[in-house]
Amino acid sequence: MKHLGRTSPFGVPGSIAEIHALHLGGVEQWVMIRGENLANPPLILLHGGPGFSDTGFFRTFNAPLEKIFSVVYWDQRGAGKSVDRELARSSMTVEQFVADLDELVEWVRKRVGANKVVILGHSWGSALGALYAARFPDKVGAYVGCAQVGDWAAAEQASYSLALVEAKRRNDRKAVEQLLAMGPPPHTPKDVFAERTLAVRLAGQMGAKSMWNMLRAFLCVRESSVLDLPKTIRGFRSTIEAMWAEVSRLNLLEAVPELQMPVFFFLGRRDPWIPPQVSVAYFDVLTAPSKKLVWFEESGHEPFVDEPAKFNAAMADLVRPLVGAEAQHGAIAAE
Repeated sequence: MKHLGRTSPFGVPGSIAEIHALHLGGVEQWVMIRGENLANPPLILLHGGPGFSDTGFFRTFNAPLEKIFSVVYWDQRGAGKSVDRELARSSMTVEQFVADLDELVEWVRKRVGANKVVILGHSWGSALGALYAARFPDKVGAYVGCAQVGDWAAAEQASYSLALVEAKRRNDRKAVEQLLAMGPPPHTPKDVFAERTLAVRLAGQMGAKSMWNMLRAFLCVRESSVLDLPKTIRGFRSTIEAMWAEVSRLNLLEAVPELQMPVFFFLGRRDPWIPPQVSVAYFDVLTAPSKKLVWFEESGHEPFVDEPAKFNAAMADLVRPLVGAEAQHGAIAAE
């Protein structure tokens, strides 16, 4: 890893602002941890894709979380600053990512002196996070799923169907032709990118504001650079190609019917890629000590970008009270 980058210190006693190249699963991976007070509980961000780092977005729109958590930003193997052309494709499995995450959790717990971490998983990260939380409940104090995966195949079908209906409603003949030509899921990785592009455009979420938000994530934070963009896109494509056949068959209704910690689902009402009814179907059957669904009415697939103030407030008001300093040294009681 040639360029770890830099991150600004907080300049207050007891804070943390570090970047590391950690060996997780035998592969060097980029990890940053930032927090104004090490006594705050650790929050591990699991980005989506698989293969698309959310670090720039969270640093741009959700930096206030660093006041109440020690936030761990992780570019998973094959993504963002962890892209490696020599990475073995055979290592890109769900089981390997769960193992990588466990090594990261152990490092974080030791670094900040916490018994438990909070997991915040976005999209693919919500599948990884739920699988991890189910396997290691003693290490997870609370679980937050954003754009939560449930039955992945059902989500792909719903996204495709909604896009086709909208294309016909708009009389967008070119989009209709493209969607009909690829046919309904299951899709090849190439068609996945094409369908997602059409779905977000037809949902009206590919305007100037969205493009500016993307640029801000690469231009306006110290840890990112516009020069990272080609590498980010390359990593996204190669990871999807390596993992799509496996991840697109995940069904958490069967794989993770129960979690043993408080659970939150943060869902964008206008999500074109994981239509919220699919997430709600999982929420309805999931068993947990407590669970809460929070709607983001003006959001698509990234509520933390589309409605950052509400997102940050929900983390502060709903999640943080369940994982106070005292919870770092014992079990967390459900509300």
